[in-house]
Amino acid sequence: MTSNEVLSMYETLSGLTGKMSVAAQAGDWDDVAKLEHSCAQQTEAIDTGVPALSGAARLRKIELLKQIMANDRAIREITDPWMGQLSQIMTAAH
Repeated sequence: MTSNEVLSMYETLSGLTGKMSVAAQAGDWDDVAKLEHSCAQQTEAIDTGVPALSGAARLRKIELLKQIMANDRAIREITDPWMGQLSQIMTAAH
């Protein structure tokens, strides 16, 4: 994997997680699930190893990772309370 391919992968992940955040805010859970699947497919490349980057490429990767993390945090702010409510409902049903 080249440095351009690494950056492209993180650019794609940043875009997908941004779309997931928008979908979660809209309550479009089908779209969230589809986008989550796309993210999982993108991250398969990480399992095989990603070369270390340096200079401007490294800084861009860090920027992208921060954006991905911010998107994840925004999604969790929406989904975590909902999951907690669901858990309470499931516990009460037993």
